[in-house]
Amino acid sequence: MVQIIRVSVGILTRPSQLLICQRRAGDLHALKWEFPGGKLNNGENYAACLRRELQEELGIQASIGAELYHTAHTYPTGRSVALTFFHVPTFQGQLVNHVFETLVWVEPAQLRQYDFLEGNVEFVTSLAQGHWNSLFSMR
Repeated sequence: MVQIIRVSVGILTRPSQLLICQRRAGDLHALKWEFPGGKLNNGENYAACLRRELQEELGIQASIGAELYHTAHTYPTGRSVALTFFHVPTFQGQLVNHVFETLVWVEPAQLRQYDFLEGNVEFVTSLAQGHWNSLFSMR
């Protein structure tokens, strides 16, 4: 039986922009772009996972907003992921990059310029086409 890795993903926004992150050169899927987040631990719900991951990866205390999108993807290696994307409308603390090559704030229309992980591409395409534009005017 194929194990599906459940992943909670955060879409951090500020007026007109969202945060994207680039994987380090030595990581699996090296230098691909993604959104912050990570794998659920046993017994952990998606919101708790995302809060923990954002603390570990970026050093922030995040408020987890609405679920935006859910998708699944199987990579050529056979690794399967189920991704659940959440809006992160606000957070406390300064962003500190603990695990990524680089962090960039971009406008949704700029997303197509970045080489995203295959599992993120559908969501990125929708964002770039203007879906969820209301996320960028909430503050």
